[in-house]
Amino acid sequence: MNISPEKLWDKCLAFISKNISEQTYNTWFKSIVFEAFNEEKKMVVIRVPSHFVCEYLEEHYVKLLHVALSREFGSGIQLSYRIVTDKENKQTQTMEGEQPVEDTLKPQQREHANESPNTLDSLAPQQIDSQLNPQLTFDNYIEGSSNLFSRTIGKTIADNPQSMQFNPFFVFGPSGCGKTHLINAIGVETKRIFPEKRVLYISARLFEVQYTNAVLRNTINDFINFYQTIDVLIVDDIQEWEDKKGTQNTFFHIFNHLFRNGKRIILASDRPPVQLKGMNERLITRFSCGLIAELQKPNVKLCVDILENKIRHEGLSIPEDVVEFIASTANGSVRDLQGVVNSLMAYSVVYNCSIDMKLAERVIKHSVKVENNPLTVEDIIESVCQHYNVTPANINSRSRKKDYVMARQVSIYLAQKYTKMPASRIGRLVGGRDHSTVIYSCNQVEQRLKVDRKFSSEISSIENSFKIRN
Repeated sequence: MNISPEKLWDKCLAFISKNISEQTYNTWFKSIVFEAFNEEKKMVVIRVPSHFVCEYLEEHYVKLLHVALSREFGSGIQLSYRIVTDKENKQTQTMEGEQPVEDTLKPQQREHANESPNTLDSLAPQQIDSQLNPQLTFDNYIEGSSNLFSRTIGKTIADNPQSMQFNPFFVFGPSGCGKTHLINAIGVETKRIFPEKRVLYISARLFEVQYTNAVLRNTINDFINFYQTIDVLIVDDIQEWEDKKGTQNTFFHIFNHLFRNGKRIILASDRPPVQLKGMNERLITRFSCGLIAELQKPNVKLCVDILENKIRHEGLSIPEDVVEFIASTANGSVRDLQGVVNSLMAYSVVYNCSIDMKLAERVIKHSVKVENNPLTVEDIIESVCQHYNVTPANINSRSRKKDYVMARQVSIYLAQKYTKMPASRIGRLVGGRDHSTVIYSCNQVEQRLKVDRKFSSEISSIENSFKIRN
């Protein structure tokens, strides 16, 4: 008695289930629907619920599928996928490269779990919550030398989200340098200009939790389908995915789909892609194919600007010397700056007292971790002198000799970068220069670093001596 193609397919599934785990089978094979067998073409047609499932099967289980098909249908069997592309209209498409197959069966209806908002309770486009913080905008993202490039690119992306230029946009930098504010600002600005765009901000940790829940509940296809509808996807702290192979693999397919369809991808991490250990090489390649931008910790000048902006916003009155003290002590962390101001405001209200240096010192003692052995201007000058073979007296002198000027400007630049002192104080410690001379020297060094590789190598060598010292 001849066995029907449907029964043969069931036997294929039985064979497959014996060769993989139950969870893997339920995730990737249980939703497959047998459609037809073309005996003349020796082709089995199956329907899968998403392009992602099709790609995953082809990448990981194509050999197992063909072994199963050969056992039951005979040798030389071809496999054709039909992909459900529209759940509402039950429209389907064939896998790229295959010819359309006559639609003789109604597409299978799939149930969707009733999940909480944090696990994607609704797939309806109009109900998406962008999860953006409306307070983190470009208006209050203060511009400085450490973020000028990244801020400019971010604003360009928000103004032109449909452009594939700088896609993906990968931002990296240490904690507290403003990464989360910047990527939020891009999302907020995009929604302001293009309210119809589906923008989503999500932390890498929450994405991983959603993925795990989707696997456990066997709703991975709904999870994938939801993310493939996003126009601007913003993911924060992706270093959290190191060694998370399942999460990485899923995001790889989401990334590919969004990228191929001209959607915008914005990523943030504490390290550049090449330093993400335990991250799939193909993901690193994709992270690196757009634009990588570094956010550095803000220098003292930018910290002062950030503080003054927050002080104005909060309606506070803080003396200038206190502002400079806070800026030079907070180790270049925007979070520390905001925390200190919030604490000062609370103390001022509770104790009905003015904000002065004594109160600032008390708050900072408990709020900011101060380096045990911080670099001093004298330490920096000593290292610069050793490198350029000059003396501290040469650097502090009024001589315009080229070698002395170079060593003097480098000393000022590195002091501004590493000591977190106000420019006026650095100037006083380097030969009694004024504030404008410090700013000019820093600008001169920064401009040369952009065009002179040898000079950049010299600065790196001096900076490495700081690490040896510590």
